[in-house]
Amino acid sequence: MLTVEQVMASQKANIETLLALTAKAFEGVEKIVELNMSASKAALTETGDTAKAMLSVKDVQELLALQSGLLQPLAEKTAAYSRHLYEIATGASSEFTKAFESQAAEAQQQFSGMVDAAAQNAPAGSETAVAMMKSSVAAATSALESVQKAVKQATEVAEANFNAVASTATAKPAAKKR
Repeated sequence: MLTVEQVMASQKANIETLLALTAKAFEGVEKIVELNMSASKAALTETGDTAKAMLSVKDVQELLALQSGLLQPLAEKTAAYSRHLYEIATGASSEFTKAFESQAAEAQQQFSGMVDAAAQNAPAGSETAVAMMKSSVAAATSALESVQKAVKQATEVAEANFNAVASTATAKPAAKKR
């Protein structure tokens, strides 16, 4: 069974993990704020430049050329912003996933140790119950691993879809420009 020292060590490790994850979450928020500030500054500058360029337009053809010239860079900047935002989110998410997997593995080891200790100290004649308990633990472990694999695969599919959409979004305006 677990001793008081083991429980305290486990609680301390959990608190340290929570603090580290909180720091990572704040780091992600800081990166998003920095990205938004940078994008806002760039948009403000570009808006001023565009306004100046529009004021210097002499005819309709020049205005149409100016407007069409703005669409491709806007699509590219939007896609770049989305990619950067996605990278920040997936980076933070991967930290949380790693911490969860580590905690789950540690909890599984502790639980397996408790089951083994209980099996060793079980009274004679309880072999069937012990075998059922070990079988249940193995089934639960297998189910947890399956869920983790499914989540990882779903994440990979979502990432591939995002990348495909992002590349399509930047490719379409380029094709229209021709």
